[in-house]
Amino acid sequence: MLINLYAAWIGLLLGCIAGAVPGLFFHRPDWLGGYAAWARRLLRLGHISFFGLGFINLALALSAQALHLETGLAWPSRLLLLGAVTMPLVCYLSAFKPFFRNLFFIPAGSVALGVGLFLWRMLAS
Repeated sequence: MLINLYAAWIGLLLGCIAGAVPGLFFHRPDWLGGYAAWARRLLRLGHISFFGLGFINLALALSAQALHLETGLAWPSRLLLLGAVTMPLVCYLSAFKPFFRNLFFIPAGSVALGVGLFLWRMLAS
């Protein structure tokens, strides 16, 4: 679970950076095609996914510790790490090449399965 704790804090840092950089340009109404443009929406989604998946990885690490769970956590851990890497990646790739939107099933599915497996493990204890 230590890797999920590191992933959580790295995700939070990357979320700050991913918000600060576009934040330099957000005041321009026509930046990336305007507020409702596909590219701008996907950049925002990528930015917030760093935070969201960081918090989910943090919740996994802290919950496992609080519940004294030591086994049955390998797959939930791996799947949440996969989601933390692939969600922002797919968002940023999709922002500029819409074809990549077809890959959203990878991060969404891995996070859903990881959360479900952890919940199953938690209820089984």
